[in-house]
Amino acid sequence: MPATIVVGTQWGDEGKGKFTDLVAKEMKLVVRYQGGHNAGHTLVVDGETFALQLVPSGVLYNHTIPVIGNGVVVDPKVLISEMDMLESKGVDCSSLVVSGNAHLIMPYHQELDALHERQLGDAKLGTTKRGIGPAYADKAMRVGLRVQDLLDPKIFTEKLQVALDYTNKVLTQVFGQPAVDGDEIAANYLNEYAPRIIPHIGDAVSIVHDALEAGNEVLLEGAQATFLDLDHGTYPFVTSSNPVAGGACTGAGIGPRHIDRIIGIAKAYVTRVGAGPFPTELFDEIGDHLVDVGREYGTNTGRRRRPGWLDAVMLRHAVRVNSLSELAITKLDVLDQLEKLKVCVAYEIDGQRVTQLPYHQSELHRATAIYEELPGWKSDITAATSLSELPQQAADYLAFLEQQIGVPIRLVGVGPGREQFLDRHA
Repeated sequence: MPATIVVGTQWGDEGKGKFTDLVAKEMKLVVRYQGGHNAGHTLVVDGETFALQLVPSGVLYNHTIPVIGNGVVVDPKVLISEMDMLESKGVDCSSLVVSGNAHLIMPYHQELDALHERQLGDAKLGTTKRGIGPAYADKAMRVGLRVQDLLDPKIFTEKLQVALDYTNKVLTQVFGQPAVDGDEIAANYLNEYAPRIIPHIGDAVSIVHDALEAGNEVLLEGAQATFLDLDHGTYPFVTSSNPVAGGACTGAGIGPRHIDRIIGIAKAYVTRVGAGPFPTELFDEIGDHLVDVGREYGTNTGRRRRPGWLDAVMLRHAVRVNSLSELAITKLDVLDQLEKLKVCVAYEIDGQRVTQLPYHQSELHRATAIYEELPGWKSDITAATSLSELPQQAADYLAFLEQQIGVPIRLVGVGPGREQFLDRHA
């Protein structure tokens, strides 16, 4: 059976967890393919809130095997804490598989992350300081430690020493900080974390391919989003991995011929966290309304998100970069009380109308949004279960977006609950 990818199409926080959970209902495996615990998925099930950072959304279904793929960077302390949280709420985590090829986040990665951000001063990137970037940097420099190293204390200790030979020089000579104690780290990881993680370590690539060859459905779940992608995002205000659909292949160990459905997730408006260009950003009472009603604060950091109108220029680019087969819209209900809505359909850059995302960052920083205005619906849509139950203005808003981006909009979220959605094609 072919695989399905769920990918964010904006700057993250689109509500991917809800629709990943929805699609996971039909899946044998749900594979997280990149990122770390800098991303958060919030699911509301029967009034119970689950804030997931590393464990794939499919863990909430007994028939689904959740897999953390090789493209993820794993903080074992966070993973153990998350498993404990789930178990305390009656969720069985025994089937969780962690790829032995996934890389470990170490304490010095988090320290370096904070030091680098502090050094940048006013040019800071807005990193979550979770150690994600330094962990991926060590991976690229080939001095990273992998999950499988927890299986061999001798190898773990030797690799840790190699990493610290370089890292401690950076800490002491560049940042003037004390050197890191390798013995203390080894004791924590091998004595405290390893016994909890080892039962879950597996050959994720074989597990994924065995499932596909057996005719089972596999869902590949990304963290962050298209415009936080290291290659295709608004660099340097990006994450340190590839959330785009192509990243699912390397992060899960499959080729593109196994994929036939790519679902993009977009909020009915836009938010972003941290610094970077944002052509449709709102600084008025409407922006405050979106933040307050949409509860736009980071799942992990608690930071207030920057709000703005939906940007169709961005979405058209996301369709291209990810080869989207369809789009799902979340949080349509957050717009319920607005008199008028705006959608950015083009940019004005140096007096020219531009309908495609500019490749040059300076142009994007100078871009001014060109809007189409649509009427709001001024009514509560949270009980809607079909397209026919939406106000005409809400249905027209979705139809306008679909026409702008060029791919079908199928699933639409109308509230935070697991069942608060509708299928436009049902």
